[in-house]
Amino acid sequence: MLVFIVIAKSIRTVIRRVAHRHGEARTLELAVGRIVQAAVIILGLLVSITAAFPAFTIANLVSTLGIGGVALGFAFKDIFQNFVAGILLLVGQPFRVGDQIRMGEHEGTVDEILTRATYLKTYDGRRVIIPNSDLFTNAVTVNTAFATRRMEYDIGIGYGDDIEAARAIVLGVLGSIDGVLPDPKADVIVVALADSTVVLRARWWSSSRIGDLLVSRDKVLTQCKQQLTAAGIDLPFPTQQILFHDQTEESDGDRAHQREGWPAGKAAPRAAGVARAIAGAKQEDDTPLAGTG
Repeated sequence: MLVFIVIAKSIRTVIRRVAHRHGEARTLELAVGRIVQAAVIILGLLVSITAAFPAFTIANLVSTLGIGGVALGFAFKDIFQNFVAGILLLVGQPFRVGDQIRMGEHEGTVDEILTRATYLKTYDGRRVIIPNSDLFTNAVTVNTAFATRRMEYDIGIGYGDDIEAARAIVLGVLGSIDGVLPDPKADVIVVALADSTVVLRARWWSSSRIGDLLVSRDKVLTQCKQQLTAAGIDLPFPTQQILFHDQTEESDGDRAHQREGWPAGKAAPRAAGVARAIAGAKQEDDTPLAGTG
């Protein structure tokens, strides 16, 4: 048994060296080295049992495993499922150690891929342990699968502002930031005529690492705000205009024409009639009563 253990460790060491040479050290060593090491140790165990007990044969082992195989299968279902999923993840490599992924509500950097679970280091420095079966059967977003990633942000300008002037300013900002890649080329498009703003969407490409994305967005938004403000481009916040028709002054216009929801007609607004009534009542109050000095 000791001889087989030494052989298994030697084989794993050779696989690790080959993996280092081809730049796939951790994943290849985990995927192949551990499997081969486990297979050699199991083989050594069978040989050792056969040597210690000559009457023991492979047929005896198969019959013994057949008796408790069903029970063991149910007892270790999750373990076996995670183990097989881990092997498939290590061999297929949908993501690698160092990639930044998002799975469900968890997002971070892949710290280690084991045969049972994958260790994820979140951006705020915590560790999340995700079973490999979940990673294999559910959707996983690999943020760093490609070297570059597109960012976008919506900027609202006033309806009275020049769209082309604002577009030129934002494009100038995107062309001057170090974190914004020149290729693919950044652009600015109109995407909505909102309640209070004309919405311009700035789109640019940056490195797919989360740190580079945050830095580039910080620089872009800071410069856009400063330069748009300096150029006199309005960046309005959401506003609402509420019109109370029964409080509209009589000087607002001729009511013979439909205006802002006011019903057609020449009737004086209610506010004006109320004002005249109040003035008449005040005049009556100022008149001395009969029989007083």
